[in-house]
Amino acid sequence: MSSIRRIGIIGAGTMGGGIAQTVAHAGLEAVVRDVHPQFLEKCRQGIEKSLGKILEKQDPAHAPALFGSAMRRIRFSTEWRDLSDVDFVIEAVNENFEVKREVFAQLERVTGGEVVLASNTSSISLTRLAASTGRADRVIGMHFMNPVPLMRLVEVIRALQTSDETARTTQELAGKLGKTPVEVNDSPGFVSNRILLPMLNEAMFALYEGVGTADSIDRVMTLGMNHPMGPLRLADLIGLDVCLDVMNTLYEGFRDSKYRPCPLLTKMVAAGCLGRKSGRGFYCYDK
Repeated sequence: MSSIRRIGIIGAGTMGGGIAQTVAHAGLEAVVRDVHPQFLEKCRQGIEKSLGKILEKQDPAHAPALFGSAMRRIRFSTEWRDLSDVDFVIEAVNENFEVKREVFAQLERVTGGEVVLASNTSSISLTRLAASTGRADRVIGMHFMNPVPLMRLVEVIRALQTSDETARTTQELAGKLGKTPVEVNDSPGFVSNRILLPMLNEAMFALYEGVGTADSIDRVMTLGMNHPMGPLRLADLIGLDVCLDVMNTLYEGFRDSKYRPCPLLTKMVAAGCLGRKSGRGFYCYDK
């Protein structure tokens, strides 16, 4: 663990940016790689805004110095070769097996053979992903929760091939990042999304069938069940496209109709209503 100083992060979206911020805040270096320069710039701006708020609350007197030091530990790049000197990789690209498989193939070419390849996947089989590589024993799941800088859990998912050493290294890294690792085995949706997403999907069915409005459904769950956020507002935060991907993975993995995605969810994703990131989902977020 002491040898891990530089973390490669693939994908400059919400999760990739949150992971990079967490890595830098913990005193480690982050190299964020994405194919689009505009995504990298948006990621940088998002980290600056989020990190600034957190440091101002934690240590107002030293916030400017801490902010500058943390931002200097993050590099942004469109080049695979800039990952050649990383000690550990966390992939955080789209929830699509073929996309992730190609990313891992690229990582095998540019990183050392001892480097662990972790995926932030929320539902895709790590065993299948590991089998597509030449270093299956060094593939593992590292499922961060959103928003990454604030949520303590990291769900560590062992593929069938994952070695004990890889699992141990990953858990130690999660601890270094200020997170609490919880190890689970590879299964569709793992533990977190196997339980959470069907609940969100059921809330969508309740809306679809006219049982209640989005606000009334969310208020029942926040006021009656003491949830910090209603299921439909949470789905908007996660991203409705991500919710649909996970539900499809659960449905295909278990072949059980209880995991069938709500038709309203499918329709909203087709319309481009993806939640907060698109400005409109079950709620409107337009400025």
